[in-house]
Amino acid sequence: MSKEIIRAVTERGYTKPTPIQTQAIPAVLSGRDLLAGAQTGTGKTASFTLPLLHRLSADSSVNHISNAHSPIRALILTPTRELAAQVELSVREYGKYLNLQTMAMFGGVSINPQKRLLKGRVDILVSTPGRLLDHVQQGTINLSHIEILVLDEADRMLDMGFIRDIRRILSLLPKQRQNLLFFATFSEKIKALATGLLNQPKMIEVARRNVTADTVAQKIYKVERDRKRQLLAHLIRQDNWYQVLVFTRTKYGADRLVKELSQERIQALAIHGNKSQSARTHALAKFKDGTLQVLVATDIAARGLDISELPHVVNFDLPNVPEDYVHRIGRTGRAGASGEAVSLVCVDEYQLLADIEKLIEQRLPVGVVAGLGANSPTKTEPILDERKHRPQGSKRPVRSTAKKSAQRTITGGQKSDARPIKK
Repeated sequence: MSKEIIRAVTERGYTKPTPIQTQAIPAVLSGRDLLAGAQTGTGKTASFTLPLLHRLSADSSVNHISNAHSPIRALILTPTRELAAQVELSVREYGKYLNLQTMAMFGGVSINPQKRLLKGRVDILVSTPGRLLDHVQQGTINLSHIEILVLDEADRMLDMGFIRDIRRILSLLPKQRQNLLFFATFSEKIKALATGLLNQPKMIEVARRNVTADTVAQKIYKVERDRKRQLLAHLIRQDNWYQVLVFTRTKYGADRLVKELSQERIQALAIHGNKSQSARTHALAKFKDGTLQVLVATDIAARGLDISELPHVVNFDLPNVPEDYVHRIGRTGRAGASGEAVSLVCVDEYQLLADIEKLIEQRLPVGVVAGLGANSPTKTEPILDERKHRPQGSKRPVRSTAKKSAQRTITGGQKSDARPIKK
């Protein structure tokens, strides 16, 4: 690594690479395509950011360029706004002593300031797919000189329906380029994407597929569906939890829980797709600096929230997709720190729990709070899958309700940059 990069890394207090960095950095430096899987919180961002910065800065012909005619040389695609902002910040901090310009681009904010920035020099662009294609459509961006493409959290992008956008973006890039594909959970979709995208890639997996980190202590509480809020408030007070990330299944559920916790005199705010970008940024900033006790989020926030030493994650509702459980609880126990993940499970979610335990290949220990456990068998109710806008198990086809591109936003909420699929 160049001395400028080492200086920036050292200033952030890092002295030893993580396992994913140890394997990925040499592969990226060699120019090879890469297919890399790693649990969240293992230092994945630096594993592609550091060698990418080194490769771009090593080209002496661009070190003295300062005009607006320098082409975009690296493109990093992320599924959510929050992740785009977080990755761009890392690129900027690691490259602070290099003559390289970075930019984050996403929806939910005005497109005009982005157009102005694109008229200047941008070496490394971090973007969500939808907003990138908005610029392509308006003719404000040129992708014909991309040397390195990174698909970060590729599995999440596929889950969110970005495959058509990704294919369209790929068609705009030069055929000769380096491709880096990173995923947290492996699937047939990832396999198919990698087969069509990568050229004799190096395959790296630093942990067994679809498993949770050993540093996270997991526990479930079986509870009546209408007493979950009471149990959550009890756990927060009893154990004096001071920084808690709580996941709900729906945006409405997140807002309702914030209101109910506030009535219990527990300070809470929510982030999801119906919140303005400024409200989401404000809530996340307060949570990161420790002035907000509880942050309630929908699944979109499971990726891209980089909060150092987050001690507690609570699944107020279990996710409909088992893999999302891994991503959710991966917000704690990061970079070797310990953390606790608690799930509140009602009778409607017993099958979801079984699916999660099958995926992670372990039975989760059950906690008990006197007076707040599950009682005799209760009639189950269908669970709404908000991403499909229908109860699980329904056979009725549903139209996509994705918003138009002008309404997209930048970081984790339930709304995504995915475009509606035309039937």
